[in-house]
Amino acid sequence: MTTAILQPFSLSLLPRFSEFPRCFASSSSSSSASLSIPNRPPLRYAVLGAGFAGISVAWHLLKDSPKELRLSVDVYDEVGIGGGPSGVSGGLLHPYSPKGKLLWHGAECWRECLELLNVAETAASSSYPATENGDSSESFGNFMVRRRGILRPATNAKTLDLMSDNARNCLASCVVETIDKDGARNLVPNLYLPLNCAFYFPGAMNVNPQRYLQALFLACQNSARASLGRKNITLVKKSISDVLELEGEYDAVVICLGSKVDFLPRLTGKLPLRTCRGVITHMQLHESARGSYPDGGPSILSDAWLAVQGPRNLHMGSTWEWQSRNYSSDVPAEEASRALDELLPKASAVYPDIEKWEFVGARAGLRAMPPLTSHGSLPLLGCVNQLIGAADESCKFWVFSGLGSRGLLYHAWLGKLMAKAVFSCKEELIPSELTSWKKNRL
Repeated sequence: MTTAILQPFSLSLLPRFSEFPRCFASSSSSSSASLSIPNRPPLRYAVLGAGFAGISVAWHLLKDSPKELRLSVDVYDEVGIGGGPSGVSGGLLHPYSPKGKLLWHGAECWRECLELLNVAETAASSSYPATENGDSSESFGNFMVRRRGILRPATNAKTLDLMSDNARNCLASCVVETIDKDGARNLVPNLYLPLNCAFYFPGAMNVNPQRYLQALFLACQNSARASLGRKNITLVKKSISDVLELEGEYDAVVICLGSKVDFLPRLTGKLPLRTCRGVITHMQLHESARGSYPDGGPSILSDAWLAVQGPRNLHMGSTWEWQSRNYSSDVPAEEASRALDELLPKASAVYPDIEKWEFVGARAGLRAMPPLTSHGSLPLLGCVNQLIGAADESCKFWVFSGLGSRGLLYHAWLGKLMAKAVFSCKEELIPSELTSWKKNRL
């Protein structure tokens, strides 16, 4: 069995807490007893942000550490679990680009994301009853995972052949089926297919992001409780204005603040991120209206997407307001009206029945969009001690940001990699594609 030790450590020279080397490396020859040295303070980690990145990192810090290791994780977020942009995301989950190509490390991201979804559903199973198909109540927003697939109508003749070719190279665990108009209308009646073709991802799903994140945090708490006091996790509802406030208190600080990372004085303008505000509208079909969205019908991806919440409830999104600094999730009436004017024509072009649905509300989130690379738009990870001017090398500062519009897909695998890097203090455990942004920043 693989265990872990602190390196180096001498029982004859017990330094004070701040002098302990606070990283450990795996070693098959070491004794697990060395992880629970009497009177040795637990490793202390701070995670800033309780969205996709932050809760994933917190989970892996707790779960992937040796069971004998004493460890404490504090998650800082002034608005709570999933209270920021992650919690208002669309929740459509699949591993493909708009042209149907498997995304960078899409197989690993998809596998790890499914695993975390299972962890969250298991943790939440005692909190509310599930139906036979694994969903909870289908009322507005009252579910965690809706497994009905996703349908992408072909609307662009230039990319149709490319999408068809990419579909042949899909994952076995998330197949892409090419279907004709009749096949598509069997799934969603009255659907309009301008090119008589659609791509169906039966294994894709729609996730309620806030409920998922709350359940995953519950799983973190359950894991800590099961450790018999060796592990602990705490939600701290406060914001951190200067990350160096935490220097000396923690062995590592992982900054998972999304677009808010640029609001930290020591990181303002230092990460190659662009902000983009997106508005998502909530639509309902009135009880008196005839017909409803089929209970087994998939969500729809097009120029505007429809994330189905139930037979008479769906989310429609999203707008793209580049360079916005508006972090509020509240959407004023004027902004909501503009969003509807933009989104309704796009949605009705493939699902004309959306015109019968009523607007009942809107929310918004400020995305942190990373630069485009040869591998696509990839998140930004790495150690940022030099960037922020940290003097104390015993505390490592890390950043995990730039998830853009793919936070749900990327968060699980990258959170796992980040936790490993934090444990070992080895940035090289993170793929170089995710740390290359630092070359021109130091």
